[in-house]
Amino acid sequence: MLSRIFSGTTVGLEGVLIEVETDVASRGFPSFTIVGLPDKSIDEAKDRVRSAINNSNLPMPDAKITINLATADIPKIGSSFDPPIAIGILAASEIIKENNLRDLFLLANSLLKEKFVKSQEFAHCPDGERKKY
Repeated sequence: MLSRIFSGTTVGLEGVLIEVETDVASRGFPSFTIVGLPDKSIDEAKDRVRSAINNSNLPMPDAKITINLATADIPKIGSSFDPPIAIGILAASEIIKENNLRDLFLLANSLLKEKFVKSQEFAHCPDGERKKY
């Protein structure tokens, strides 16, 4: 299954929209690949995201996981992509509903001890409305 979440980064002083596409495929050998011009800190996100999901008592899929950070011509640096990657994995593996993420822009840092929990939190949407998830 495929999920799509929006995040962002900066290039100089400009903010740039980044689309985090996640594919969790039931076919193929279990693996975790991140593409889209990631630096070493993004590559290390594999371990941080896996730990955060496991520490939240949510199932980490034993499948072929491919993360695309689009657009590919912009360098991605740092741990701010960890939460969108983790939420993308949970959405693509149908642990959370992707339609709840349609208007979400996610930018945050992640730690190994962070927990993703099911809750009735509100998120700000681009159109200014507050939607309950």
